[in-house]
Amino acid sequence: MANIISDETIEYVGILAKLELSGEEKEQAKKDMGSMLDYIDKLNELDTEGVEPMSHVFPVMNVFREDVVVNGDDREQMLANAPLKKEGTYMVPKTFD
Repeated sequence: MANIISDETIEYVGILAKLELSGEEKEQAKKDMGSMLDYIDKLNELDTEGVEPMSHVFPVMNVFREDVVVNGDDREQMLANAPLKKEGTYMVPKTFD
């Protein structure tokens, strides 16, 4: 079940990752990639029949809760400390002409 990575594959991955690898680093990368692929093959041996795919590690409940107004709209209290106000809104200086 040993996955053997070719020199061309390592060269290509190095180009994609924009890495310059020495010969020693290429050999180590080949071993590492082979080990990863062997592990994936091992995981593929597991019987996953009847196991539901999941999108989250933890159960997600009530994602689409209803919006509930908590503080209300007390406009007078919000405008109480405004330096300038006009017709129930804040007045701000112009930022451009």
